[in-house]
Amino acid sequence: MLLFFTSLMMACGWGFMLIKGQTMILELELMTVSSTNFSIMLVVDKINLSFSMVVTLIAGSVFTFAHKYMEEDHNSDRFLWILMAFVISMNLLTFSGSIFFLLLGWDGLGITSFALIIYYQSFESLSAGFQTLMVNRLGDAIIVISTFLFVLVGQFSFISLSDNFTSVGLVLMLSVAALTKSAQYPFSSWLPAAMAAPTPVSALVHSSTLVTAGIFLIIRLSYNVPLSEEVKSLLLFVGAITCLLGGWAATYENDIKKIIALSTLSQLGVMVFSLGLGFPGLALFHLYTHALFKALLFLAAGNMLMATYGSQDIRLMGGIGMAMPFTIIMFNISSLCLVGAPFLSAFYSKHVILEKMVMSSLNLSSMLIMFVATMMTAKYVSRSLKAVSWNKPINSIMAVSSNFYTTFPVTVLGIGGIVSGKFLSMIDLGNLELAYIPSFWGNIINIITVSGITLGLIRGSKVLSNHYLSSMFFLTPVVSMGSKGLAPLVKEMSNLDYGWLEPSFSVKNYHSKFGAVLSDIGVWPQKQSFFMAGIILVFTLA
Repeated sequence: MLLFFTSLMMACGWGFMLIKGQTMILELELMTVSSTNFSIMLVVDKINLSFSMVVTLIAGSVFTFAHKYMEEDHNSDRFLWILMAFVISMNLLTFSGSIFFLLLGWDGLGITSFALIIYYQSFESLSAGFQTLMVNRLGDAIIVISTFLFVLVGQFSFISLSDNFTSVGLVLMLSVAALTKSAQYPFSSWLPAAMAAPTPVSALVHSSTLVTAGIFLIIRLSYNVPLSEEVKSLLLFVGAITCLLGGWAATYENDIKKIIALSTLSQLGVMVFSLGLGFPGLALFHLYTHALFKALLFLAAGNMLMATYGSQDIRLMGGIGMAMPFTIIMFNISSLCLVGAPFLSAFYSKHVILEKMVMSSLNLSSMLIMFVATMMTAKYVSRSLKAVSWNKPINSIMAVSSNFYTTFPVTVLGIGGIVSGKFLSMIDLGNLELAYIPSFWGNIINIITVSGITLGLIRGSKVLSNHYLSSMFFLTPVVSMGSKGLAPLVKEMSNLDYGWLEPSFSVKNYHSKFGAVLSDIGVWPQKQSFFMAGIILVFTLA
C-alpha cells in the first residue's frame, strides 16, 4: 500500500507541475577541480513525476500479486526486498540530473536485475542472469567513458549540455548505452532469456523499469539537446529492425512468457523509432500506455500459469477461459492494446506514431519494415488469443480461487490499460501529436492490422516455422556461443596474469617461505642448530 500511496503523491505533484509549469533542481556540489564542478543533481519536473507515478503504480500492483504468486516460497521476504531495491534504483535514475546520480540508479538496476533473474537456482537462470549482466555492462562501460567528455564540458549535469560538438558526441555515446539497456538490436538476446525470472519480476522489468530506462534516458537528453541527424538515423534503423525482429520471432514462439517478452521488444522498437522521427513526447506517451497494459498482460499470464501447474506452452492452455473468465477478459484487453485496437490505450499512441511516420520524409524501406512489423504484431496476438481462448482443453486446469491478491492488481492495471490513453492525452497535451494524413494511408494502416490478425487465425505452415525466425535472425545462438570463441583468449590472459603481468602467485610463495623461515627462527632451540640459526639471522639482517 505504501507504493500506491507514493503513486498518489507523484500524481498530485505531477498535477501541480502541470499547472505551474515549473522545474525544481536540487544540486549538491561535492568539489571543484580545475574549473570542473563535481556535483549531484536532482531534477523534479512533470516528466519525472509522471514516470515515477506509473512506475510506483505498477510496482504496487506487482507487489500485491507477488504475495499470492510467491506464497509457497520459503525466501519470499528476500525476494520482495530485492524487488523493492529494484524499484528504488529505477526511481533514482528517473530523478537523476547528473551522470553520478544516473550511474547510481543505472548500476543499481543492473545488480538487482541480476539477483532477481537468478532467483530460481538453475543453470538456465544463471546463464540468463550472466547474459543480462554482461550486455548491460557494455552500456555501463560506455557511460563511464562518457565521463571524460563531461570533463571537457566542465559540468557533469545534463542541463549544462549545449548544441556543440562535445555535447553531440556525449548524446551519441549515451544513446548507444541506452540501446543496450533497452535491448535494441544487436543487444536483444538477453530480453527473452530474462524470462527465467519469476513472473512478478518479468511484469516489472518489461513494463516500466529495466528496459524502459534506456528509452527514458534518450527522452531526457532530447529535451535538453536536440538529437543530431546521425543519432536520429541510428535510432530509426535500430528501432525498425528491433520492432520487426521481436514481432517476427514471437510469431513462431510457443512459450507464453517469451511471446510477451518478444512483444515488449517489438514495442520498444516502436518507441525508439518514434525518437528517431523526432517526437520524444509521443515516445513517452507510448511508454506510459505500454507499461500499463504490458504489466496487465504479465499478471494475467501469471494467473494462467498458476492454473496450468506452471505450464507455459500456449498449445496446452486451451479452454482456460471457461475456468478463469475474468483473467481471460483482462488477457484479451491487454492483447488488443498491443494491436492498437480502437479506443484502448495504445490506440492513442501507436497509431499516431504510424501516422507521423507516413507524414515524415522517411525512406520507403524503413516504412515497409514498420508496416511488416505491425502486421507481425497483429499476427502473434491473434495466434496467442486463438490458442488460449478458442482451442479445446488438452491439459488439466486447476481452478484457482479468486482473492484480493490476484484480482485487485489486475483490475487496477485493466482500468489503466483501457482509459490511460484518453486520460493522458487530455491531461498533458504536450505528449499529444496531431497527425493529418489522407484517408488512403489511414485505410492502409487498418488493412495491414486486419491482415495480420487474419494470418494469425490461419494455421501456420511448418515450412515457415524455421529456426532462423524463432531465434531472432540467429542472434540468440550467436550470443550464447560467443563465450566459446573467447575461451582460448581468456586462458592465455589467465596465464599472463600468473606470469609477467601480475606475479602475485610467485610473490605469495616467496612470502610464505620467508614466513616459515622466521617461524623456525622463533623456535630455534627445538628445530634448528645454532649454526643454521646464525646464518639465517645474518641473511635476514643483510
